[in-house]
Amino acid sequence: MSILKVGLVQQSCTANRDENIEKTSKAIRFVAEQGAELVVLQELHTGLYFCQTEDTAVFDQAEPIPGPSTEQFGALAKELGVVLVLSLFEKRAAGLYHNTAVVLEKDGRIAGTYRKMHIPDDPGYYEKFYFTPGDLGFEPIVTSVGKLGILVCWDQWYPEAARLMTLAGAELLIYPTAIGYDPNDDKAEQQRQRDAWMTVQRGHAIANATPLVAVNRVGFENDPSGATAGAQFWGSSFAAGCQGEILLQASETEEQVLLVEIDRGRTEQVRRIWPFLRDRRIDAYQDLQKRFRD
Repeated sequence: MSILKVGLVQQSCTANRDENIEKTSKAIRFVAEQGAELVVLQELHTGLYFCQTEDTAVFDQAEPIPGPSTEQFGALAKELGVVLVLSLFEKRAAGLYHNTAVVLEKDGRIAGTYRKMHIPDDPGYYEKFYFTPGDLGFEPIVTSVGKLGILVCWDQWYPEAARLMTLAGAELLIYPTAIGYDPNDDKAEQQRQRDAWMTVQRGHAIANATPLVAVNRVGFENDPSGATAGAQFWGSSFAAGCQGEILLQASETEEQVLLVEIDRGRTEQVRRIWPFLRDRRIDAYQDLQKRFRD
């Protein structure tokens, strides 16, 4: 069948790793009982979004892959017979760390990994301090539910990333995410930012005729340094069809576990009437490899 049932787990997190994992595991069980074949978790879901400050002690939270999380969630994936998309703080080697998504197959094994390619460095999002840019490229991960184009948070602003995943055969674009408001911004600015976030991703779905799932965290997290007002993560996890239509959208403020049905067969139908990939002028795009044009 072309219908794929996907579970989205949107939750708040605390500094207690075990509590976070227990809550996440319950959510995975719940949505698996509803028929989910694929379950997507948010970015860095085992703990707080620690990148609000630069703190060398945080590196102690990183883990190897394979490691504790892949072992624990792998056992759960095997028990429930679901494909899981995790997001972990990877310790690759001494002094080398990545923001890494891991896809676990229904039998619990690691189907593949993706290391976040675009690394932000903004007030409250000091990720360059922690993460080395990814070196695995934009390669879909082959699973029993299809070829998954996994990208992570800041990657979602770059049409090139979504396009390269599509050209490599991705059947579904997936974005584990941690993004929120600055509480000091006025409501109008907060709304503009959230709308921009949704709009650019819907654009990726449209331009590539590829369905898309974005799963964001929710809730307020304090800035330990006190330098900022903290982060109010705006939730709003959603799934979009291959014409950008919203299939499902979560709350801005509440934890939610949701199930969406995605018709993968529509991709081919839409590409036949909107042949964007056919009409690309690949002979004229060389300047995209430049930082800017004179």
